[in-house]
Amino acid sequence: MTRIQKNAKVLFQGDSITDAGRDRNDASHLGDGYVHIIAEKFARLYPDHNVTFLNRGISGDRVPDLTSRWDEDCLDLKPDWLSIYVGINDTWRKYDNNDPTSTDQYYEGYRKLILRTKENSNASLILIEPFVLPNTEDRHAWREDLDPKIYAVRELAREFRTLYVPIDGLFAAASAQSSISELAPDGVHPARLGQELIANAWLNAVQANG
Repeated sequence: MTRIQKNAKVLFQGDSITDAGRDRNDASHLGDGYVHIIAEKFARLYPDHNVTFLNRGISGDRVPDLTSRWDEDCLDLKPDWLSIYVGINDTWRKYDNNDPTSTDQYYEGYRKLILRTKENSNASLILIEPFVLPNTEDRHAWREDLDPKIYAVRELAREFRTLYVPIDGLFAAASAQSSISELAPDGVHPARLGQELIANAWLNAVQANG
């Protein structure tokens, strides 16, 4: 049986991978990515659970951006479950805008988000680690910056005993069987197959797998 209780409110927070083109004028719109897939699959598996899924991902966000909107886009919504997926832009901006986020800044900012959530809600947490696939040489170089951030998310999951979705490893494994272009053409933004991979891993984490 799934960990998610009947009548629960499940909130997804993150960047463009979570946003996935959602209509921000429609508070119930889930976008076209993994959040939408999760909601559809969960409803088929548990039609009597009456779970509400909300997506508040915003393209381009880093940890400081989540921090600035945490009250309105998280705490005020009073979720029973909170899924956080952020980090690739904290790496990317180092390479395209010379605007780095150190691992310590990322870790401390992320940890403060979790603490604010713990202090102001009873939400159960699910952390999704960021990923990158080596479709180009510059994406190879990103590993130096991204890997410590992935380890930081794992440390936070251990500290706060959250559920954890290890998608960097899952994408690496999947890329041995499928082409990177099928999973994430630019190494960052998942195609449909990549979105399915994230959704299925998330559903497994909450034991909603039929």
